[in-house]
Amino acid sequence: MKAKLLYVEDDESLSFVTRDNLELQGYEVTHCNNGKTAFEHFRKDKFELCILDVMLPEMDGFTLAEEIRRYDKQIPIIFLTAKSLKEDKLYGLKLGADDYLTKPFSIEELILKIEIFLRRSQIAKPHPASHFGIGKYNFDHDNLTLYLGQEERTLTQKEADLLKLFAENKNLVLKRSDILIQLWGEDDYFLGRSLDVFISRLRKYLQKDESIRIENIHGVGFRMKV
Repeated sequence: MKAKLLYVEDDESLSFVTRDNLELQGYEVTHCNNGKTAFEHFRKDKFELCILDVMLPEMDGFTLAEEIRRYDKQIPIIFLTAKSLKEDKLYGLKLGADDYLTKPFSIEELILKIEIFLRRSQIAKPHPASHFGIGKYNFDHDNLTLYLGQEERTLTQKEADLLKLFAENKNLVLKRSDILIQLWGEDDYFLGRSLDVFISRLRKYLQKDESIRIENIHGVGFRMKV
């Protein structure tokens, strides 16, 4: 399989033909016929590119694109739609779409654009860091290990993922909802209580360096100051 695509289209005949052609090209295609279901799939699965209709039931394509961009600033988004007005195209591009094709469209052109945007995203994709310096501590995310001199502590996967999020955003405020979505896939009250427990653990693990503080920003989220 070349890449995993999220394809959202409520026209049954068009979606069948388009999906069939994309799969013949080797793509793995998840098809949804409404925006709400598509967003649920996006949150649970990992996709390399999204193809969205605009006029969708339950959640329109523009709203869906906005929600996708909240979680992933880089994933390519292509609109396929009958809305051909210049204002609609500009609005879609302002939401963060990479391209906007009007129906009827050429499947060959769509495949070409998919290839182009996938290549661009792979070139632009940074290699994620695994090692971080946090004050006097050294943190190895891949091996779930926090070091202070000769001392070392093994973290759970969730502790390590949370600490990595803070390490990548030192001195920046992280919204509680964004943390929950990135670590658990949803913003839920009970998961929020779990997050508070993990925050307390990290504060304890980092307490030997007084320059490190994980602050609670009331009503917003948290900030790790180093």
